[in-house]
Amino acid sequence: MDRIEEVELLPKGNKTENMRMTRRELLAGLLAAPTLAEARSRLSVPKDLRTPYKLERFVIGPSHQPGSFDEKSADVPFVFRHQGVFYMTYVGFDGVGYQTGLASSRDLQNWRREGVILKRNPASPVIRYNVALTWILRENNVFGPGELKKVRGRYLGLYNAEPGSGYEQGPGVIGLCWSRDLRNWEVEPPCLRPEDGAAWEHAGLYKACILEENGRYHIFYNAKNRPVHWHEQTGIATSRDLKTWVRDPHNPILRNGPPGSDDEYFASDPCVLKYRKEWPIFYYGLGPKFIARDLLALSPNLVTVRKCAGVLIDVGPKGSIDSMFAHKPSIISHAGVLYHFYCAVSKEFGRGISVARSRPWKT
Repeated sequence: MDRIEEVELLPKGNKTENMRMTRRELLAGLLAAPTLAEARSRLSVPKDLRTPYKLERFVIGPSHQPGSFDEKSADVPFVFRHQGVFYMTYVGFDGVGYQTGLASSRDLQNWRREGVILKRNPASPVIRYNVALTWILRENNVFGPGELKKVRGRYLGLYNAEPGSGYEQGPGVIGLCWSRDLRNWEVEPPCLRPEDGAAWEHAGLYKACILEENGRYHIFYNAKNRPVHWHEQTGIATSRDLKTWVRDPHNPILRNGPPGSDDEYFASDPCVLKYRKEWPIFYYGLGPKFIARDLLALSPNLVTVRKCAGVLIDVGPKGSIDSMFAHKPSIISHAGVLYHFYCAVSKEFGRGISVARSRPWKT
């Protein structure tokens, strides 16, 4: 589930078109990018949020089994703890569209596939071709157990779906879904549509996460501004009743950086948790070298955002599983160790899910 291969950046040799695009983007939103001086004044990544030690292999990769939902790729991890076991929802691609599977683990290193839990529905105009479960409501603390929270006796999830067959075809929408057992999900109609938002999100919505704080629900989501030559940024919508959602007037709250920055083109796939008195926003950026890497921003109030300097998960050397992209974060803590799951992409190994952590792996 990755649009990076599809995005077409403007050719550097076309100075006239580059100038025209730059003016248009600046006029579309003067707040869209910080100055270079602001970028240089970014915070340092807190030491206890750093995860420099990679496992260097897939924990869930393409199954390569003809006809399976994850035959061609595994993507978009969401890791949590439930009844003493670790689970991961992930998105599989079979060449037609996306569906969502479940995997389980006792040690966050070795995972067993549990099968599909959210399938596309040919009778539905929304999830006819694909449906990606991207988040389930969980307790907020980044160093907490990562347990799920129920709402009126059920688990609450978020899904993303595009209207066409194939690889992210058409403008995506976001909706709520519900389950009593984590294996059977009831899908609601979309609660966020691109046409209802501002210009920065008119071409489609992507991955979202949801959290609850003091009775208010927050959906963080990223979106793109146009079908080609696009930028992606992250915004927020809130609700008290899970029915009426209001987009924040400060959107997008996580904006693209200045030219040359790690998130010049994409500031995407938010993973928002609580850390002391702040809210870390783990996300990935796409910069001028066409490399996707996981980054970090901090917010004191879920609206005001300040980015941290440096890269959380960098791409690996040629021949490694993440030589092209290391992105789409999911964070969980266990036994004093912070684990950072991400989607790793390379030409040699394809697209799968790997993990890094705050302490070295035992050999």
